[in-house]
Parts: sequence; structure tokens; C-alpha cells
Amino acid sequence: MRIRHKPWAKPELEASSFFIQNPDDIKGRWQEQFVRQQPLYIEMGCGKGGFISQAASANPAINWLAVDIKFEMLGLAKRNVERVYAEKGLPTDNVLLTAHNIERIDLMLDEHDVTDRIYINFCNPWPRAKHKKRRLTHPRQLMHYRQFLKDGGEVHFKTDDDELFEESLVYFEECGFRITYLTYDLHTAGYEPNIMTEHEKMFSDEGIPIKFLIAVKEGGASED
Repeated sequence: MRIRHKPWAKPELEASSFFIQNPDDIKGRWQEQFVRQQPLYIEMGCGKGGFISQAASANPAINWLAVDIKFEMLGLAKRNVERVYAEKGLPTDNVLLTAHNIERIDLMLDEHDVTDRIYINFCNPWPRAKHKKRRLTHPRQLMHYRQFLKDGGEVHFKTDDDELFEESLVYFEECGFRITYLTYDLHTAGYEPNIMTEHEKMFSDEGIPIKFLIAVKEGGASED
């Protein structure tokens, strides 16, 4: 997604109490950045924050970390988080935002950053063969996630893209994940609770079914 440069975004983020400026320096110590020690959920590619603002505010007993590469997106996510938390009268003490290239997520998270769940919502499908390794569900990425996702931890994955979804099913199996829930039309499947993202609403309004799965990390796969 292209987004116009927002000169206010970076300085506003840097002044925020829930933005981490140097995530690589926090590697192995992410739980220490939160007020409470509780399960950690991560959203890979949070965009404008429509999901993280709703999910984190609705689940204060979970610590939430949202990652995106673009300061412009994170600036909007920060404002969305502030707005939703203010509407609910909640402190923003269970949510953190940070800027990072998710392809190099291993530089900012390791086995000490024990994660219970990862969300991947409408990532770039990278349809060209030479670009597929950049997918957030590509085996290269899944093996990075295995380093910090606990055994029995889950990946929740949504997409509108048929090819990405079908090929991701193979990726998860190759990397030692077991699919425990799968639907090719989320909005008719009766799955609850479902938090609709900006992309999800856009694609649904266009009549495109939303594909969704939950993959559980099983032990035994090599993570070297």
C-alpha cells in the first residue's frame, strides 16, 4: 500500500509513551517493556492500526506489540490506539508500536521474547515467483517466528488472495505448524470473535471472500 509522506508521524511517534524507537536494542527483553507480565500477542504489519486498537483495548490481560515498516502507517496506528483507548477510558499500558522490517524480525525478537500468538492480516501477496520469499507466511519467515512463538502458540492469518492462501497452507505444514481452523469465507463461517480490519471491510464490500486460518506451532521442527 502506498501512503503519502506524513512529516508529523515520526516526531509524534518518538514523543509517544508506547512507541519503541530502537527495537533491536530490546531483543530478548520485550516483556520488560510492559507494565504487567502477561501473554504477548504480536501483529506483523499493523497498517493504520484498525485491528490493534480494537483487539488490544478489548483484551487488557494481553500485552500487544504491533510492528510495521512505515512511520506513516504507525503514526496513524498511534492515533487510532489513542482514540479507541480514550473512548473506553483505558490506559495504553498493554500496547506497544515499533517500526521494523518484518523480513528481519529475528533482529528484534528471540527465544526469550516468548510469544503466545501472531496475527498476520492482509499482508502483501507478492505474486511474482521471484518475490514470494518476501511473503510474511513464507517458510523463511515462519522459521523466524518459530524462534519466539511458544510451542502450542498460534498464527492467525487472513487474506483476500487465493493463491497466497493456498500456498501458505503448504508453507505452514512444511514448517511444523498444524492447521486447527480454516475457512475460505470467514464472514459466512460463524467464527467469533472477529475484528474486521480496514482491508477486510474493503475486500468484503467488493464481494471478495476472506480466507482465514489458525496454525498452531508444534514442537520438533528445526529452527536453525
